[in-house]
Amino acid sequence: MEKKNLELAIQLRHELHAHPELSNHEVWTKQHLIDFLKAYTNLEIVDRGRWFYAIYYSKVGRRNIAFRADFDAIPIEETIDLTYGSQCPGVSHKCGHDGHSATLCGFALEIDQKGCDNNVFFLFQHAEETGDGAAECSVFIKENNIDEIFGWHNMSGIKQNTVHVIDGTAQCASKGMSIYMEGVPSHASEPEKGINPAFAIAKVIDAIPGFIDPAINKGIALCTVVQVDIGAKAFGVNASKGALRMTIRALYEEEMDRLQKNLEDVAKAEVEKYGLKVSFEYQDEFPETSNHKESSDKIRQVCKEKGIPMTELTEAFRASEDFGHYTKLTKGSYCYIGNGEDYPNLHSYEYNFRDDLIETGVELFKGLAEL
Repeated sequence: MEKKNLELAIQLRHELHAHPELSNHEVWTKQHLIDFLKAYTNLEIVDRGRWFYAIYYSKVGRRNIAFRADFDAIPIEETIDLTYGSQCPGVSHKCGHDGHSATLCGFALEIDQKGCDNNVFFLFQHAEETGDGAAECSVFIKENNIDEIFGWHNMSGIKQNTVHVIDGTAQCASKGMSIYMEGVPSHASEPEKGINPAFAIAKVIDAIPGFIDPAINKGIALCTVVQVDIGAKAFGVNASKGALRMTIRALYEEEMDRLQKNLEDVAKAEVEKYGLKVSFEYQDEFPETSNHKESSDKIRQVCKEKGIPMTELTEAFRASEDFGHYTKLTKGSYCYIGNGEDYPNLHSYEYNFRDDLIETGVELFKGLAEL
């Protein structure tokens, strides 16, 4: 990677870091990225509202290859001392999406200056953290006849600047599930005159271990209770409303869907037994991120040819990533570049994206663009 391009990408990363924005509110971030590309490249920019992409058209134009970066931040306070620290209270880039976008911009500089035999699409996506972004941006695949798409994430706990790749599922599917139950209030001294949802909610919770039993699932299936909210701190009142909130997660979407149905079914059976009303709500929905072997093999090939250290990922990450929306529509692969075995975890106060990963990511993308 050209030294000047690397310096520009690092400076851009620091500027993005100083102005973090939450999912679906990335107005400044999106415009700053567009302004950077307009200032330093001749790429065509296609503005799609909350997201955008840039295009390099090759004279040869053999294939349409896309590379994606996300650019939203998360609601965590910046507590470490940085000259380019977050200027937005309670919001910071503690997942490294500033680095992903800076890498894609650095890659765009290289392609714009040096050319490529394929048409290259640079997709800048909003709202990865909530799962909204890729679902909205996925129209990009068919509209541009994308033959293949690649992306990467920085990852702590693995050797610095080492690429990790896997065939098949790379990250689990997940969603937030809320069950709301409503009965009838009564005086606490006369519980029989009311309908309290506590017992029905307890039955749902009690059923969870049986639904996630490894013996009945092909892969990981998890249900994490994140909140139980029943009644109020009013000792004279028999509770009449309750909410159970869970994160359900699985290696395979079909097993997550089955887990969801099982939870719904037991909830419906219990509310019928007690005479309660029930409703369900879902949010932060992520598909499984599944890699195509052909695309993962290309990552392996580039790493070998360029001397980039590479290791096989032995199992999928439990955390979710919305990149899977793209690989449902075309070939592609999502890989990981290590921050270091003992580096602070993503989404922690001590975390900060490592600038040296930018060059590794750019060199990987450059190799993939020519295949």
